[in-house]
Amino acid sequence: MSVSLYGENVARKLLFIQFLAVTAIALLFCLKDPRWGASAFGGGLAAWLPNVFFMIFAWRHQAHTPSKGRVAWTFALGEVLKVVASFVILVVALAGFKAVVLPLIVTWLSVLVVQILAPAVINNKG
Repeated sequence: MSVSLYGENVARKLLFIQFLAVTAIALLFCLKDPRWGASAFGGGLAAWLPNVFFMIFAWRHQAHTPSKGRVAWTFALGEVLKVVASFVILVVALAGFKAVVLPLIVTWLSVLVVQILAPAVINNKG
């Protein structure tokens, strides 16, 4: 199996685990109040959706073989776009949909923690 396929496989597993975390946390907050569940789901999406777009962006640019300097700039651009997209989604959820702050932030942070911890678990299993 090539390294590029292995990287894509791990990325898909990571995105799936993150989505499961978003759904589980939103369902738990839904037990308190459906509005809290919706706010939690919005917070999770603020962390998950930019990751999905970044992975698609990375896969599209992986097919090309750019020079080494261009790889760093492409990665940096992708990370900046992830942060901006996450910020925009959080602002829309808070200002536009009047989301509850606590479940929104808790879920957002939880998905970020999953993003950090899950690759180590996936790599140790696989």
